[in-house]
Amino acid sequence: MEYKNAVLDDKALQEGLNGINPKFGDFCTRVAGEAWGLPLIDQKTKALITIAIDVVNQDHVGPGNPFGAHVNMAMQQGATREEIEELLLFTCVYAGFNKAAGCFGALNEILGPPA
Repeated sequence: MEYKNAVLDDKALQEGLNGINPKFGDFCTRVAGEAWGLPLIDQKTKALITIAIDVVNQDHVGPGNPFGAHVNMAMQQGATREEIEELLLFTCVYAGFNKAAGCFGALNEILGPPA
């Protein structure tokens, strides 16, 4: 299901953020919801950018990591596994091969091994 605003329209995402900490969840929903509501970049592109930022920041391991939520968000906005994999390949050049490799491993944990 594609959302007009991938944060404000996704109640499951908001519940997950609130599950980490209610104040954190409310803050993230308000601030990220405003950023996701900006009109010039479409939701799918924003979701793919967010995954690229996860690669750079190495936000794919540990409790509360956002990588899985961002992968799911991108797919809800119409991204395919192949597009996410190509994004990870692209980030190798600019973020580093080891960073992308860890995210490929996390992607396989989230979606299962590639076909």
